[in-house]
Parts: sequence; structure tokens; C-alpha cells
Amino acid sequence: MIIFPAIDLYDKKAVRLYKGDYQNMTVYSDNPIEIARDFERAGATHIHMVDLEGAKDGTTPNIDIVADVAQNTKLFVEIGGGIRDMATVDKYLLAGVDRVILGTAAVTNTAFLKEAVAKYGDKIAVGADVKDGYIAIKGWLEKSQLTLDEFLADMQSIGVRYIICTDISKDGAMRGTNLELYKELSQKYSMCITASGGVSSLDDVKSLRQMNLYGAIIGKAYYIGAINLKDALEAAL
Repeated sequence: MIIFPAIDLYDKKAVRLYKGDYQNMTVYSDNPIEIARDFERAGATHIHMVDLEGAKDGTTPNIDIVADVAQNTKLFVEIGGGIRDMATVDKYLLAGVDRVILGTAAVTNTAFLKEAVAKYGDKIAVGADVKDGYIAIKGWLEKSQLTLDEFLADMQSIGVRYIICTDISKDGAMRGTNLELYKELSQKYSMCITASGGVSSLDDVKSLRQMNLYGAIIGKAYYIGAINLKDALEAAL
């Protein structure tokens, strides 16, 4: 299983939100590239990045930070947050990003999603952000009418290979991840699923690894010292 340590970006800083609440934001660093280098020094091979400003308004205000990480580390970089048209997909991939994550656009613009998958294949992932059983969009500020199962069935039929599934109720809460959800999804779908939200202990990492998930994202637990990244990387092997 691949461990994706995470950097969430806002105003060119590394931050974390509590359950997706923009009013409940903690700034961890003014220098995200140094955090990425710390990840690399610990042995990480991949990084998960989110532009929280982009997620709200569909822009790319932090693309220079993302490009810096992509071009000046050896990390596999995936980025999400506000990617709602092909021009933005092209822009990120040209900047050296390895995989682009579509969230809101995958729900609201199926034609765009299909075009992106047709053009870029495995360089496209989809974020499935779950709130009360339904897919949340626009930086988790709105709840769509799609259930998680309806959405994932659609994604699999379209040919999406990579899914990042976040249980918003667990995100940043440090109370463990939703193991039951990921076990069910791993058995039900053939896509490569990455668990996100609430991965807060080595036990979480070990349990997810036993489910043969593709990946797990570690965010707040790293920043507050609850998980040692080297230990998590070893536990995921």
C-alpha cells in the first residue's frame, strides 16, 4: 500500500482544516516545499496535495508551490482542488504533476471527466468525498444528490482507475478512519482506492493495508506527531 503524506495549501501555506471547515484552519508551515522534502527524507515516494482555495473557486492560486514540489523533489505528485476544465488539467500536467484529481467536476460535468480520462488515462483520479452517505462538492461546502455507491458505479463504468475516498466526518478529527467503509469498497469495486480522512494511528495503517487498498493519505496525524512517517511507510509494506 502506498502512503501519501499530504500537504493542503491555502495562501501558499501548508494548512489543515477540521472536517472541511474553512473557519477551522490550522497553519503548519509557511514553506510547503520544505515539508515535501521532509517527506522525501523520511522515505516517502508519493505526495497528495490539495489547493483549498482552488477547491472553493476553481482557480489555481497555489500552482507555483505544486510545480516547485513536482520539479524539485523525486516525489510522485498528485493534486486536487478546483480542477474543473481541461485547461487546468493541462496546466498542472505540464507543470510536472503526475496525477490530477477531479472532484466537483466529476460530479457536475461528466462530459469533461470522460474527455480527461480519454486524453490522459491513469493520470486522472477522482475524489469521492462523502458526507452522510452522499458525495460532497465545492470544497465540501455543498452536498450533491448522488450517493457514494451511485457515484462509484458511474466512475467504474466510465473507466476511472484511481479513487480517493474521504469520509469528511473523520477528516482531521484524530478518531480513526472509517475502516468499515474502506473494507466494503475494496470488496465491491475493482478500482484502486486510496483511503483519506482520519488515518490517525499505525493501527489504522496496518488495518487498511490488510484490505489490499491502493493507498492511504496521512495528514493531520503527521503534523501533530501522532504518526511517525517512517513507521507508517514500514507498516504499509
